[in-house]
Amino acid sequence: MKQPDSPTSSENEKIRSARGSWLTRYSQLIAKFVPDALSTAVFMLILIVIIALSVGNTLTATVDAWYQGLWMLLPFTMQMTLILVLGSVMAATPLFKKIITSISRRPQTTTQVIALSVLFVSIVSYLNWGLALTLGPLAAIHFSNQAEIKKIPVDFPFLLAANVAAISVWQFGLSASGPLMMTTPGHFLETVTGVMPLRSTIWSPAAIFLVIVFPVALTITARLLMPNKPKPISMFPESQKLIQEVSSQKESNEEISFSVRVEHNYLIPLVLCVALLGWLYYHFRVKGMSLDINSLNTFFLLLCLLLHKNVHNFSRAVEGAVVACWPILILYHFYAGIAGLIQFTSVGPILADIFTPISTNWTFPFFTAVAGTLVAIFVPSSGGQWAIQGFVTTTLAKAIGLTPQRGMLALGVGDQMGNLISPFWYVIMAKVVRMDFKVFYGYGLIFALLWFLLGVIAFTFIPC
Repeated sequence: MKQPDSPTSSENEKIRSARGSWLTRYSQLIAKFVPDALSTAVFMLILIVIIALSVGNTLTATVDAWYQGLWMLLPFTMQMTLILVLGSVMAATPLFKKIITSISRRPQTTTQVIALSVLFVSIVSYLNWGLALTLGPLAAIHFSNQAEIKKIPVDFPFLLAANVAAISVWQFGLSASGPLMMTTPGHFLETVTGVMPLRSTIWSPAAIFLVIVFPVALTITARLLMPNKPKPISMFPESQKLIQEVSSQKESNEEISFSVRVEHNYLIPLVLCVALLGWLYYHFRVKGMSLDINSLNTFFLLLCLLLHKNVHNFSRAVEGAVVACWPILILYHFYAGIAGLIQFTSVGPILADIFTPISTNWTFPFFTAVAGTLVAIFVPSSGGQWAIQGFVTTTLAKAIGLTPQRGMLALGVGDQMGNLISPFWYVIMAKVVRMDFKVFYGYGLIFALLWFLLGVIAFTFIPC
């Protein structure tokens, strides 16, 4: 009776080996042909300039659009930099180190490793995307390290890609750029849409559905596609060193000087915390403002100071966090120049008009997500993208009888799709784990497709 089992087991092994080999070949192929983020920005610039000139814009108008755009995201660049820096600083606090270390020790199987890692990153991402950008890669390191210790087969680059995909829920979380912008009275589309309360955007049934269902679907997909011959974290010694560095960090008890003692005193950050609390009180109670990017950054700065307890620890964490921010500090301005070419020439309206004749109640979310994807590749900024496409998206939604909220949320699906297929954010997270982003970038494209399909389904058929 056991005779037939051997061939079946052998066939299953061949299937798993074939699956692992095609995934490996696919990832290696992507790594060979995907250029770095700065080179990609140059290619994008050339492409948009060619399009702008070919559709009738003069060379002078095109140069003027580039001139207007290059530095227009300076305030937003600083806001995004702070979100990333403060997220990294918070991730470096003893509290979060203990949390991530404790959770990573719990899984006993490959499925549990994937499920707990993805769930942890999804929850953190819902709270703050900057925190998730740091903790997501670090979670992959800790979970992979514990898996290797327990001899649980887990492919580190593949788990890293799954964690990167799990960050996608931030689009409809508490730090979502577009929805936070639209809750603020006086926003640039108030005459068209009015103020959008969060219950009609990130807390709508469709958004909540996607936030819950996507991590579950991501876990199942990652488990089914996990390479059969996994690459453990020991094959990436620079990444593994991060665990040793975290565990070896200890405070010095030496009494050196007055200035050093001041840096280690808890009263200095406490004074700053009181001042920040005063700012938050004035923002929410006195001025009656809603949650926005500045208030979010203020709140997380307050938490970082409290959790680090002294200026010395806080400053050291900031120094480490800034290293991973260079893509935002530099590349955002090149993307802003490209955004200027789209916004201040006829390229933007032409791109939007492509989908107008074929948009219906059923096709609108899909084509809006597609348009969002195309623009997000060039402009990796949700707030910047909404500024460029918001008017056309909301006007088209109202024209065919849909709510502006549905248009904004569908655009968010495309925005994140663009983030998942553009190298920009992969470069930032690769800096966190000290590896080449092209090693795991190819896997991320698979999860990007899953996000897009579920997002389009949610904002086509579920109320919002």
